[in-house]
Amino acid sequence: MRFFITLLICSLGIVSLARAQTNGSGLSLPRFISLRADRVNMRIGPGGQYPIEWLYRRRSLPVEVIAEYKNWRKIRDWQGTQGWIHQSMLSRHRTIIVTGKVRIIRNRQSSRSSPVASVEPGVVGSLLTCPQKGNWCRIEIKGFKGWLRRTHFWGVYKGETIE
Repeated sequence: MRFFITLLICSLGIVSLARAQTNGSGLSLPRFISLRADRVNMRIGPGGQYPIEWLYRRRSLPVEVIAEYKNWRKIRDWQGTQGWIHQSMLSRHRTIIVTGKVRIIRNRQSSRSSPVASVEPGVVGSLLTCPQKGNWCRIEIKGFKGWLRRTHFWGVYKGETIE
């Protein structure tokens, strides 16, 4: 009997979690989006009454939505910081942030192809396409378009297709 009560409690918890994830936009979680403004407050809870924990000063910074509550989105940034942002401060525009070390944007999906530009870690760019097959995505950074390995930036899931 104790087993069935525990199973029932666990099942109710899963249903509550599922409702929390679909309450809001109804879009899938997690998902990548970006910041819409140059100044975006991140709060410790889903509401204007919660204290501001962090101020982002970088339009187009990619963030990952990991939960939703009404018009609030719980996000995680590329460094793992988490908090709540009002949905009006977020954009569906897909962007990336270069990670690790200086990276080379290539003319084609090959390490042997001609370089288009080199980019520093922390540089933000637009995500244009990520083919279903392959380890490269087409990006644009400051007018330079080309291909960058998926492992050289944050803002796309492994195996995710962007058209």
